[in-house]
Amino acid sequence: SLDYCVVKIPRWDLAKFNRVSTKIGSSMKSVGEVMAIGRNFEEAFQKALRMVDENVNGLDPYLKKVNENELQEPTDKRMFVLAAALRQNYTVEKLYELTKIDRWFLGKFKNIIDYYKTLESINSGSITTDILKTAKRMGFSDKQIAVAIKSTELAVRKLREEFKITPFVKKIDTVAAEWPASTNYLYLTYNASSHDLDFPKEFIMVLGSGVYRIGSSVEFDWCAVGCLRELKKQDKKTIMVNYNPETVSTDYDMSDRLYFEEISFEVVMDIYNIEQPRGVILC
Repeated sequence: SLDYCVVKIPRWDLAKFNRVSTKIGSSMKSVGEVMAIGRNFEEAFQKALRMVDENVNGLDPYLKKVNENELQEPTDKRMFVLAAALRQNYTVEKLYELTKIDRWFLGKFKNIIDYYKTLESINSGSITTDILKTAKRMGFSDKQIAVAIKSTELAVRKLREEFKITPFVKKIDTVAAEWPASTNYLYLTYNASSHDLDFPKEFIMVLGSGVYRIGSSVEFDWCAVGCLRELKKQDKKTIMVNYNPETVSTDYDMSDRLYFEEISFEVVMDIYNIEQPRGVILC
């Protein structure tokens, strides 16, 4: 069976237009998409939300106010209205009646918001190893935890390193263990106890340009691909970090190692500390 969960979310750039309807339906309005991989739904979903919009920390219950009309008719920000409703103790059943989103997903969203409330009840001085580890396993970023416990991202990172809570690198098995398969698709997770591969410290790390948006599209990915090809010509081993499944840079044969991961300070530093590459190139 598959031991990983993949979440894809479209990117809507509706804020850049005047008088545009934020309602989403059967006609396509998205300009790009992201893909996140985790060991459970909560982890993958929160990763994906951060990938779609770098100003979002995860499933944030404070971004939008509760609005039942918005719960009934989908908009590009409905998941944050849903988060606000869960924080105000709407039941899964009530939300199912309003949204018709499957109860399984609503239950997972509730898990995230319930744990967010738990974090808010703790101050930065009394957070334990178990609380921090559980938060990381549910896809909470250092910044997200810092906001909840009224601390800073760097302080949470330092605490995490003191507690030895660091992510593990896992490899995607594309054939569900039907036969041995070696791929270069990698992701980070806290729901593990060992790495799936070794780290020879001889790679060069290239950071991709992330999700397509208005004003930033395939031309930026061309820069990353050109960089990877040039490094290959020079017999250099490459690591690609990107999370856009539409790009050429995320093709299986473009790099020696492909991390389908967030391009954020936290995650890039985690990969850097694990891989210890010879250099990092920004595209």
